Amino acid sequence: MQNDQPKTDRYIAIARACLKAINDTAAKAGSREEKIEAVYRAIDQAFQAEFADYQQSVAIMATVLERIASGELDAAKAADLARKTLDQQPAATRNALMH
Repeated sequence: MQNDQPKTDRYIAIARACLKAINDTAAKAGSREEKIEAVYRAIDQAFQAEFADYQQSVAIMATVLERIASGELDAAKAADLARKTLDQQPAATRNALMH
């Protein structure tokens, strides 16, 4: 069975950020819309923080794929570059579901 701990940790971090934003805005003056917007910003920031490794990994892999697709590398060099790229990806992105 797949280890769900990284996924659980991500959900907990996002939930905590949401609850903190709700608690922080509840005590402050301001319109309902301003409070809702503050909570949305907190949710977005939490998601961005939790998925930063994935975004960076995807950007690097896209660059590598573009290089391979250019046709400038022979098959062996392309395979070597692909292996090296996969080996260097962050541990959090290896064999883990994003959600």
